[in-house]
Amino acid sequence: MKNFKIFFTSLALLLFSFGNAQKIGVVDTNYILDMMPQYKEAEARLNSQIDTWEQELQGMQAEFDKKRAAFENEKVLLVGDQLKLREKEVMDLDKNIKTTTSLRFGKTGEISQLRANLVEPFQDQIWTAIKTMSEKNGLGIVFDKSNDVNVIFLQKRYDYTDKVLSILLKGTEEKEKKTNKK
Repeated sequence: MKNFKIFFTSLALLLFSFGNAQKIGVVDTNYILDMMPQYKEAEARLNSQIDTWEQELQGMQAEFDKKRAAFENEKVLLVGDQLKLREKEVMDLDKNIKTTTSLRFGKTGEISQLRANLVEPFQDQIWTAIKTMSEKNGLGIVFDKSNDVNVIFLQKRYDYTDKVLSILLKGTEEKEKKTNKK
């Protein structure tokens, strides 16, 4: 009788644990972003702006190199205030280049802010699609394998990237149809 109670309790706990098990899914948000046409367009505009800034910076650097070389060549001929003025001019150009580089290309520069502003609306769309997909499929946990999660092995049935992508693309197609009808 005692063995029967232990067996029955173990069986009940086992069945209960299976009933409460969480389903897990994995999604690759970088892949999803790469497949979204609107994101590609926005990223192309950002890259164009970055190229413009890099060209501007190269022009500033060329001007600095030219002025510095001219200053070094004429240094022996300059006296007093002229020497200080030309040296200050060269130093100001160098400082301007460093400031511009820091403001645009630094960790908290304009590029970082623009990239964050670019990605944020798309991440919101992806999050909404993931939420919809996880509710449809009864998922308790969804991991993003494109970030710091190291996925060593993943069976295709647990990868919900394509389902999220289809939800997103279906939503954008519906928006395009509405704007075309107007």
